[in-house]
Amino acid sequence: MDIRKIKKVIELLDETGVAEIEIKEGEESLRISRLGSQVVHAAQVLPAAQPAPVAAAAAPAAAAPAPAAPTAHANERTVTAPMVGTFYAAPSPGAKDFVSIGDEVKQGQVLCIIEAMKMMNQIESESAGKVKAILVKNGDPVEFSQPLFIIA
Repeated sequence: MDIRKIKKVIELLDETGVAEIEIKEGEESLRISRLGSQVVHAAQVLPAAQPAPVAAAAAPAAAAPAPAAPTAHANERTVTAPMVGTFYAAPSPGAKDFVSIGDEVKQGQVLCIIEAMKMMNQIESESAGKVKAILVKNGDPVEFSQPLFIIA
């Protein structure tokens, strides 16, 4: 695909305010997303546990709620997946991970790679801080807006 066409598409996105576009021309495809990788999540407050009636005790265990993922505190930021794909913690198999828990990161530093449609997309930190948590494992599939890291 011609770089001039790509620049035109980016200009079109800026003019129209469209957040994401995907174009396919024969064997070639292009996906451009303006969505940020940082989302603030509100903590969910659950009511106190009440004694369950006898009928509810017979319910299958599969109906039990899943454990909640860690949430970011006021001074922490959650880095989320800007796309659906496969999470990779390192640039190649056997290589050292981009970041580990406790590492200091700078704004623009690569945190991971998400493979989407056979394209490797580097996910960068939007701010400086310390990696408090890595919420996914290498090779795991990730969903759009799924929390990946907590940075303080």
